[in-house]
Amino acid sequence: MNDSSFGKALAAEFVGTFWLVFGGCGSAVLAAAFPQLGIGFAGVALAFGLTVLTGAYALGPISGGHFNPAVSLGLTVAGRFSSSRLPGYVIVQVLGAAAAAAVLYLIATGKS
Repeated sequence: MNDSSFGKALAAEFVGTFWLVFGGCGSAVLAAAFPQLGIGFAGVALAFGLTVLTGAYALGPISGGHFNPAVSLGLTVAGRFSSSRLPGYVIVQVLGAAAAAAVLYLIATGKS
C-alpha cells in the first residue's frame, strides 16, 4: 500500500469511527431517554447497526471498515491485517471517536 492510499485509508477510518460514535452513542445519549425509553434499547441497537452498515458500505472498500481499535487489533493478531499499519489505524480511530464525543458533548450541553 503506497502512502497516498494509506492516507486515504486513515481518513476513511477517522470518518467511519466518527460516524459510529456520533450515530450510535448519539442515539443513546440524545434519544434513548432511559427509563422512559425514548427510542428504546432496540432503537439504540439499530442505530449502532445502521451506522456500522452505512460506514462499511461507504468506507469499507477504502480502509477495510474497522472503525474500532479492538477490531484492528484482532485482525492483526489473526494475521489478517498488517502490524505496520496498526498504530496509524488506532490513532485515527481514537481521534475520530474523541472528535465525535466532543461534538456530542457540545450538542448535549447546548442551550435551547
